[in-house]
Amino acid sequence: MTSPLQRPDPTKSALAAALTAREPEFIAFLQRRLGDRALAEDVLQDAFLRSIDKLGDLRDPDAAVAWFYRMLRNAAIDQQRRSGASRRALARFAAELETTGAVPEAHRAVCRCVSAVAAALKPEYAEALQRIEVDGVAVKSYAEEAEITSNNAGVRAFRARAALRQGVRETCGACAARGCVDCTCGT
Repeated sequence: MTSPLQRPDPTKSALAAALTAREPEFIAFLQRRLGDRALAEDVLQDAFLRSIDKLGDLRDPDAAVAWFYRMLRNAAIDQQRRSGASRRALARFAAELETTGAVPEAHRAVCRCVSAVAAALKPEYAEALQRIEVDGVAVKSYAEEAEITSNNAGVRAFRARAALRQGVRETCGACAARGCVDCTCGT
């Protein structure tokens, strides 16, 4: 007897093809709700991965598309909830740093622009940097916390670092070339 893993299910393959053919529509749908194309792509990738196992329960491509739109709507709502929570947590963290002066002595000479630019990043980027770079959480652990794949978490951290680097360059100019230590940009 052959196991289902050894031969592909033609219905499942047809449904997967019907969904991937509509990828631009799905991205536009998510982008309207989330306001960011990169985030829409991340959420769509995650939704595709989550839906693979469930495609076997569906038979009709039209029903699969409607079902997937519901799944995307729910994923967008979940993302907005998570980003709202991370924005609030980042605001609490920033307030705590300002009121308690809890910044270690070694970091006091670092440009304050880095904190300001980090606070202005997209919430999911700020959260990724906070957990991975500041708190020292492993990317895999962060992925589990954020309920995303490890690959998605790595991409998010990479994009967050790039956005932070670009923001600091735009804000600090020449100071950024020296790593924003003993900052002279006046911020």
